[in-house]
Amino acid sequence: MENTQTLRSCLDLVAQFNHRNEKDTASRLHFYGAGDNKDVYNITAPFEDGGAQYIAGRVESRDSEYSQVVFFKGSGYEWTADDALPRLNLQDPFVCRIDGQLVVGGVEVFDDEENPGQLNYRTVFYKGEHLAGLQRFTHGPDRMKDIRLHQLADGRVLVMTRPQGAVGGRGKIGWIILDNLSQLDIAHIEQATILEQQFLPEEWGGANELHALGGSKVGVLAHIARYDEKGDRHYHSAAFVFDWSTGEYSPMKIIAMRCNFQDGPSKRPDLEDVIFSGGLVRQADGKARLYCGVSDAEGHVITIDDPFQNV
Repeated sequence: MENTQTLRSCLDLVAQFNHRNEKDTASRLHFYGAGDNKDVYNITAPFEDGGAQYIAGRVESRDSEYSQVVFFKGSGYEWTADDALPRLNLQDPFVCRIDGQLVVGGVEVFDDEENPGQLNYRTVFYKGEHLAGLQRFTHGPDRMKDIRLHQLADGRVLVMTRPQGAVGGRGKIGWIILDNLSQLDIAHIEQATILEQQFLPEEWGGANELHALGGSKVGVLAHIARYDEKGDRHYHSAAFVFDWSTGEYSPMKIIAMRCNFQDGPSKRPDLEDVIFSGGLVRQADGKARLYCGVSDAEGHVITIDDPFQNV
């Protein structure tokens, strides 16, 4: 892998993706118990807790940005809210395991003290032996989403970040390795090294889930996004490979687009062409099941070629 690859635009990656010949299979997931007139989207992949399978999903009204993360128990395409578990006042959940514990995170929205009437946001983290015992333990910098964690074989923790503004523009991916989870704080997160050759200045993206690939390579499930001339958003699911021993990374590639999924509602007209990568379940047959939020209104799953096969 090299970091000297030609930086390609989102539209170039879309054109490359559209040259594929295979037909992917997508299905809508059904969620029950979220509440009346609530959408469930930006879901995680299924994960295990206490012998049961769960999906964490962002739950909110169609006309609101104030969300809860709800844990749904089930299998296949049918998932029901577990009312015995807490509901977290967060957006866009993610789940991993560090030191044998569940680590659950999401985006917290709150009033901006420096700019009255405006909203601020940050990524917050909970941990516990089980979902029922989750405790909040840290948070990231203001206005930073898409912070993701992965424990290395030696016990250290790879952190991928997404600064914006002077360092990251509209949003770039950074990385840093921590000795342990106690170092996950604003100071360390802001020291992350930026992967400069992933997004054009007018585009943005972030990491969504990290997968061990053997040795020092990590597969990064990600997203890439842009605005069109009307101001509508276009989000695509993407992937690349990162080598933490050298800091090298492969070119970004798109692995799924909104047109690959079933038709359905959107939160707003400008969000119709949006999918948000939630999680990837890799299979022994060279395929993978990709769980996504779709048009900020639904959760779907699609079977694709494993983007990290033979890496």
